Amino acid sequence: MVLLLMTMTAACQTGPPVQEMSDARQAIAVAKEAGAEQLAADELRAAEEHLKQAEESLTDKAYAQARRAALQAKRSAMDALSIAENSEPIDHDRN
Repeated sequence: MVLLLMTMTAACQTGPPVQEMSDARQAIAVAKEAGAEQLAADELRAAEEHLKQAEESLTDKAYAQARRAALQAKRSAMDALSIAENSEPIDHDRN
């Protein structure tokens, strides 16, 4: 039974990282909605670059690399979100 579970888990890891890619895209979208483009531009840019690498790896069927890059994209997007949420809004009316 344990061997069967291990085999099934390994099989799941070798397929395309569909969920990881979706999670990364969603995390980037949420970070953008929170203002990360202005408040955490570097982190957001890193997330987008990792996602691009994941997409390229996915195209090449390098699923392990795609999974790692997608997970890193999500982490970077979450960092951007955290920074954006913890930053003071920019007051453009202030002199």
